[in-house]
Amino acid sequence: MASCADILRSEFPDLDGEVFAYLTGILHDGGAEFESAEEVVEAVGELLREVSRDAKDEGAIRDICQRLFDTLQLDEGRAQRCSQVLLDAPIQLSQITDGCADTSADLLPGLLLKRGQTSMVNAKKLEKAEARLKAKQDKRMERDSLKTSGPLVLEEASASQAASKKETRMESSGKNKSYDVRIENFDVSFGERVLLAGADLNLAFGRRYGLVGRNGLGKTTLLKMIASHSLRIPSHISILHVEQEVAGDETPALQSVLECDTTRESLLREERDLTAKINAGRGEGTEGARLSEIYAKLEEIEADKAPARASVILAGLGFNAKMQRQTTKEFSGGWRMRLALARALFARPDLLLLDEPTNMLDVRAILWLETYLQTWQSTILVVSHDRNFLNAVATDIIHLHSQRLDTYRGDFENFMKIKEERLKNQQREYEAQQQYREHIQVFIDRFRYNANRASQVQSKLKLLEKLPELKPVDKESEVIMKFPDGFEKFSPPILQLDEVDFYYDPSHYIFRSLFVSADLESRICVVGENGAGKSTMLKILMGDLAPVRGIRHAHRNLKIGYFSQHHVDQLDLNISAVELLARRFPGKTEEEYRHQLGSYGISGELAVRPVASLSGGQKSRVAFAQMTMSCPNFYILDEPTNHLDMETIEALAKALNKFRGGVILVSHDERFIRLVCQELWVCENATVTRIEGGFDQYRDILQEQFRKEGFL
Repeated sequence: MASCADILRSEFPDLDGEVFAYLTGILHDGGAEFESAEEVVEAVGELLREVSRDAKDEGAIRDICQRLFDTLQLDEGRAQRCSQVLLDAPIQLSQITDGCADTSADLLPGLLLKRGQTSMVNAKKLEKAEARLKAKQDKRMERDSLKTSGPLVLEEASASQAASKKETRMESSGKNKSYDVRIENFDVSFGERVLLAGADLNLAFGRRYGLVGRNGLGKTTLLKMIASHSLRIPSHISILHVEQEVAGDETPALQSVLECDTTRESLLREERDLTAKINAGRGEGTEGARLSEIYAKLEEIEADKAPARASVILAGLGFNAKMQRQTTKEFSGGWRMRLALARALFARPDLLLLDEPTNMLDVRAILWLETYLQTWQSTILVVSHDRNFLNAVATDIIHLHSQRLDTYRGDFENFMKIKEERLKNQQREYEAQQQYREHIQVFIDRFRYNANRASQVQSKLKLLEKLPELKPVDKESEVIMKFPDGFEKFSPPILQLDEVDFYYDPSHYIFRSLFVSADLESRICVVGENGAGKSTMLKILMGDLAPVRGIRHAHRNLKIGYFSQHHVDQLDLNISAVELLARRFPGKTEEEYRHQLGSYGISGELAVRPVASLSGGQKSRVAFAQMTMSCPNFYILDEPTNHLDMETIEALAKALNKFRGGVILVSHDERFIRLVCQELWVCENATVTRIEGGFDQYRDILQEQFRKEGFL
C-alpha cells in the first residue's frame, strides 16, 4: 500500500516542499493519536483544500483523508522505524542537560536531525497541530478517568410547585373533601434537563386518563413525582403506583392480594383476638359489644365477598386455581408484577397510577384488563403506548409535549383527530397573521419618510406592537427506522421444526410433535398465555435450545437477529451507546457507530450518555441498533414494542413490512400485530395452532372463554 507521502504526491503533484514537509510531519507525528478519518480531516483537511485551489470538492478531500488514515492504521510501526537517524557523533545527554533542564526539551529535536538536514516545517503551525493533538489526548484521558473513577451516579428527578395559600388553608382546616386532583403551575426536572415547565394537571374523580408522549419526555418521572407526593395532593386521597414487583416470601398469592386491604385485615385480626380471649375465659365483658361493631363493619365493606373478588382478579390476570395457592417466592419477576397489579386493582385506591401495565401481560390478560377497568369507579392515570388499550379504557388523553401537558376529551382516536385539527387551525392563524404583518410592514416601509403619512405610519406601528405573537406549529420529527437488507435471496426451506418434542422436566412437556416452518416472506405473530412456551419456541428456532426429539432445519445462509423482551439485561448500563457498539463490533469508526444509532433515534448527546440514564424506549432503540449492526436476513423478535412510543411502533411496523427477509415475533400489541403479521400462531396445549381468521377470530375465542369462565 502507498505511504502517506506517496498519496500526497500523487494527489497534489504541485505541492510546495515546505507544505509537504509540514503535512507529512503532522501525519507521522500524530499517526498513533488519530482515532478516525474525521480527525485527519480536522488536522489537515482545510490545508489540503487550500493547496488544491478548489480543484477537489469536499467529498474528494474526505476520501483522501480516509486513505491517509487507513495507511497510518496499517503502518503504525513505520513512524518508530523512521525515527531512527544516524547522528554525527555520540551525544552525552547528561552533559547537555546539566544546568539547562528547562531547555533540553527544545534542544533534542534539533539534535535528532540527519546530517545536513534542516527543518522545513513552519514551527508555529506545528505548535498549533501539536496543541490540538495534546488537547484531544487530554480530553480522552479525562473521559477514561471518569469512566473508571467509581460507580455510576445517575441524575435524580425533582419537582417544584408554586404555593397556593387557599389550598394550604383548606388542607390544614380539613375542609377539603373533594377527590379531584388539581396540580397547578409546577415544574419537573431530571438532573439539569427540564421535563415540564409551568404545567397544570387536572384529574376529575372517576375519569380515566391516558398519558401519552414521545420516549424520554418524562411520563414515568411524572408518575413517580405524584406517587412520592413531591407534587402537592390532598392528604385524604389515597394513591397507589404499580411500580415494583411483590416481594417473594411464604405468603400464598391469593392471601397476598387480600392483605393489601388493610381495613379488612385489621378487623379480622381484632375479631380473632377477641374470640380467642373469650374462649380462654379471659373476657372483661366488653368484648361482645366490640365484636358486634366489628361484624357490622365487616358486613358494610362486604368482607365475605373479598376472597371471591380477589380470585376473579387473579384469574383474569392469568393465575389459575393452583397458582393462586402457590407462595409468592415461587413466581418469576414478571408474575410478581402481575401480583402487584392484582393487589392495586383489589385495593381500589382513589388515584391509581399505572405505567405500561400491558407490558407484563399476554393478549388474553390485556383483553380482560380492558373490560375490568371500564367499570372502574375512581380515578386512573395510565401511561401506555398501546392504542387499542387506550381506546378501550381512557375517557381522556393527556398529551405531554414541549414541556407542557394538554388535555383532550375522548379516547385516543378522538385525541388524534382533535390534535390534527387544532394544529391545522394554529398553523392557519399563524400564516394569516404573518401575511397581515407583512401587509402592514409594506405600508410602513413605503411611507416611513413621507411627512403627510407620518400619523398613519405611527398608527400602523402601534397596531403591530399590539398584535399577539403567534408561534408556528412545532411539529414533532418523524420517526424513521430501516432494517438493512442488502443480502441475496435464497430458496426454502429456510427455517423449520419437524416433529419436535421439548421439555425442561420429563413430567411436563412444553411441546409434543411440533411442526412449524417459515421462509423469507414470512410475517408471523406468536400469541398465547404466559408460560405456554412462546419464548421457548423462539429459542428452539434460533438453535439456542436443542429439541428432545425431532429435527430443526435451518438454511446454511440463514443469519438470525434476535430481540429479547429482557433486552435491558443484555446491555452494559454503565457505558454509552457508542461504546456499547464499539465493544460488540470493534474496528469501525465512531462516526459509523453514531450513524447506526442515529438510524434508530439515538443521536447527539443521547449517544454518549450512560445507557442507564436513558428511558425504557431509548434503551430498546439501542438494542435495535445493536441487533441490526450485523445485517441479519431473518428476525426473531420477543415483545419488540415494550416501552416504545406510538410513533416508534408505527415506524417499526413500516420497517418490518419493507424488510426483504423473514420475521417471527411475539407481541401483545393488537394494532402492531394487525399492521405487520400475515399469520397468527397460537401456543397452547403443548402445540402450535395456526388461526385462519387472524386476530379477530382469536379475540372472539378469548371473549367466549371469559364469558364461560365468569371472569367478566
